[in-house]
Amino acid sequence: MDSDIQIVQQVARAAVENVERVIVGKRHEVLLALVAVLCRGHVLLEDVPGVGKTVLAKAIARTLGVGFKRIQFTPDLLPSDVTGVSVYNQETHDFEFKPGAVFANLVVGDEINRASPKTQSALLECMEEQQVTVDGTTYRLETPFMVLATQNPIEMEGTYPLPEAQRDRFTARVSMGYPDVYAEAAMLSGHAGSDPLDDLEPVSSAREVRALIHAVHAVHVSDAVRKYVVDVVHATRRSSELRLGASPRASLQLLRTGKAQAALSGRGYVLPDDIQQLAGSVLPHRVILTPEAQIARRTAEQVVADVIRAVPVPRGTDEYGSR
Repeated sequence: MDSDIQIVQQVARAAVENVERVIVGKRHEVLLALVAVLCRGHVLLEDVPGVGKTVLAKAIARTLGVGFKRIQFTPDLLPSDVTGVSVYNQETHDFEFKPGAVFANLVVGDEINRASPKTQSALLECMEEQQVTVDGTTYRLETPFMVLATQNPIEMEGTYPLPEAQRDRFTARVSMGYPDVYAEAAMLSGHAGSDPLDDLEPVSSAREVRALIHAVHAVHVSDAVRKYVVDVVHATRRSSELRLGASPRASLQLLRTGKAQAALSGRGYVLPDDIQQLAGSVLPHRVILTPEAQIARRTAEQVVADVIRAVPVPRGTDEYGSR
């Protein structure tokens, strides 16, 4: 177990260093994306245009050495463009399935909120069940499978807000934010002459990523930590500032990301600290504020942070570190 955790750490460290050749000053965001990969999750990169959302998605795909495809979501994109379509073959006199762009280890969905709700819904089954059903036939997707979607929240013309069922399937929401002065200066120096993505070499492979996912799955979670996760999620449902609290799916995702975070920290067991660090990225996009909270200009992140502070934390390493 310890050797497996060390391998996870080594690969993650090499992956972060590789991605940082392209994305400067965003280590937290890169680590969060790797956490999602290791727990078989999906990431929604949501921020203003031009801060590197698509570049980060491409850099992670190339760094991990997995098969990836990019889907440019537009209003005229059809569900069959995403999932695939059955085409009649005149030679064999039978229908053949032509896989869509979702048949890849890592799918980069660029500006996902520009596609119609009908097209967005084509991702629901594959994100939750890792399979695609077309004309009554189900096709499995390979592991690892991850959707890295981007969207620009302030460009509302020609966009369709993601429905709650879609947002709830994203393990974490990441806001890139503007780079600091030094990171932006480094970007101008390194990106002005050429595209650093062209020189990015993989540090892993799909086979190794599958092994890492298996190692993360084996990370120990005590009863105390499980109860803590449940208490946090239930607290969002009781909050007077939230009209809709986090779902049971959120509990699962929070626990799984906690396992990945523990592995990246070199531990074979989950601490409450892991849950606290990740709750701010895993929960806010799943909840809905009350009108009163919106009028008070409260954000979902602020409400979730208050919930975390109010929930008692289990104490003592024996409660969660021993088997």
